[in-house]
Amino acid sequence: MYYNNETLIYLNGKFVKASETSTDLYSQTLHYGYGVFEGIRAYATENGTSVFKSKQHYQRLKNSAELINIPFNFDVDQLVEATYELLERNNLSDAYVRPLVFCDPNMSLSRPNNVSIMICAWEWGAYLGDKQLRLKVSSYCRPHPKSVKIEAKVCGHYVNSILATNEAKDQGFDEALLLDSDGFIAEGPGANLFFEKDGVLFTPQLGNILPGITRATVLEMAQKLGVEVKQGQFQLKKLQSADSAFYCGTAAEIIGIESVDDYKFPLDWSDSIGKKLQNYYSELVRKSEKVLTTTH
Repeated sequence: MYYNNETLIYLNGKFVKASETSTDLYSQTLHYGYGVFEGIRAYATENGTSVFKSKQHYQRLKNSAELINIPFNFDVDQLVEATYELLERNNLSDAYVRPLVFCDPNMSLSRPNNVSIMICAWEWGAYLGDKQLRLKVSSYCRPHPKSVKIEAKVCGHYVNSILATNEAKDQGFDEALLLDSDGFIAEGPGANLFFEKDGVLFTPQLGNILPGITRATVLEMAQKLGVEVKQGQFQLKKLQSADSAFYCGTAAEIIGIESVDDYKFPLDWSDSIGKKLQNYYSELVRKSEKVLTTTH
């Protein structure tokens, strides 16, 4: 699904075949989830392939590593260039890009001995599909911000997301919604939340959620459209009286939400602010200034 015998990945400065690479079974990342990653999307444009906000993503990768004491001795601009070359070598335009910083063998709970970086890419549609989602409020909450670095995109953090998603799907829902450790609305397992009430957008404030790059983009777009956005701590009952809602994230893009538990949002998605932002986002991601003309 993700690669074949001809697929190339970028590994520590070289382009190598995915099928011919391996990792050490004693890696700290494998045993303890001690690693960081990113999710980035590339889009086909009239001028070639464009990687949306690539520098911001790699800067966040660097920040994530530094927050959890993983050395990051990689140049962000070089990683951006490597990403474009990787897409070209694999003849990809619309693609999902996954950089991963992982650690060498180390069975102790100390700082890593050495660190590697891998970048791979594959064709992937919208992660949560294109139909409005039915959400289940999860019995799991987001980790307390004093227990982990919430703002870092760390491999091990996503066990929490996997548990929440599987719980929701096992109960017949499409995806989960997590609250924070104080009971306020937080986010989805892999996406940030926005909801609409009386023409105003609301979204949980930073502090207990991942500061999504798509979330930041939605805030920028809303400002340009003249839409008021309020960030804060919101009880679940605030969401369950809203007119509409949506998730946003690099993998999910912008996807409407039909319901949360037994509450169905009354506003038709086609008439919502979320739909306007979804259309705006679709146009925006295909207008990035830097593009790669595929020659393969």
